[in-house]
Amino acid sequence: MTKVNAIHCTLTPEEERAYVDWATERYGVEPVSMDIEFDGEFANVRTNLGRRPFERIRRITGYLVGTLDRFNDAKAAEERDRVKHGI
Repeated sequence: MTKVNAIHCTLTPEEERAYVDWATERYGVEPVSMDIEFDGEFANVRTNLGRRPFERIRRITGYLVGTLDRFNDAKAAEERDRVKHGI
């Protein structure tokens, strides 16, 4: 449930839901909170999407992968036998 903070204005529940739907469509995730402030005809919207998981992508055995769970046995063995260098 998104917390909508209307600054120096009043929004109806329908207007709040419209802003939340707009942000959800734009960013692909429902925001944690939103600050909405009107400046004349314009709305300044600050959206907090919360913490999003970061997925590391590496190049392993010629493929860009995030995890090795989809590798078959041969590719998994190839990755296991690689020489790994420290940083």
